[in-house]
Amino acid sequence: MVDSRCGLHCTGCGYRETCGCGGCIETEGRPFHGECPVAKCCQEKGFLHCGQCPDIPCDMLTDYSCDPEHGDTPHGARIEQCRVWHSADNA
Repeated sequence: MVDSRCGLHCTGCGYRETCGCGGCIETEGRPFHGECPVAKCCQEKGFLHCGQCPDIPCDMLTDYSCDPEHGDTPHGARIEQCRVWHSADNA
């Protein structure tokens, strides 16, 4: 199930509860922290998620995914999730 543009799994995320996050898809790229550049890029290109972009993984998605403080565990997890969604889209 696609629940974000960048590959994060929003379902069950603590930010939904603690910060009132509506998710990037539902809020048109403006989750709890304001405008998300990854979501905005994806929307401007007409993609549901980054896995549909021929530039995956772009520098912006890689920076978000591998950020030492707020990035994925393991690094690159959201990129791999976008690739899974891409494969499912084309199955």
